[in-house]
Amino acid sequence: MKKGIHPEYMECQVKCACGNEFVVRSNKSELSIDICNECHPFFTGSEKIVDAAGRVEKFRNKYKLS
Repeated sequence: MKKGIHPEYMECQVKCACGNEFVVRSNKSELSIDICNECHPFFTGSEKIVDAAGRVEKFRNKYKLS
């Protein structure tokens, strides 16, 4: 690596809109994000499948899934 051309790598305090805070490493000292693993529907288990005109059921029948 060439010396003097890379940004400084430091600990970064990340703050989510839900109130969750955690530390990662980045070239910035602070980050503010809208969604994290504590409030994202995929990780919380509250995700919903939006079925438009029975497409999910049609897919399941086509491939013989539960």
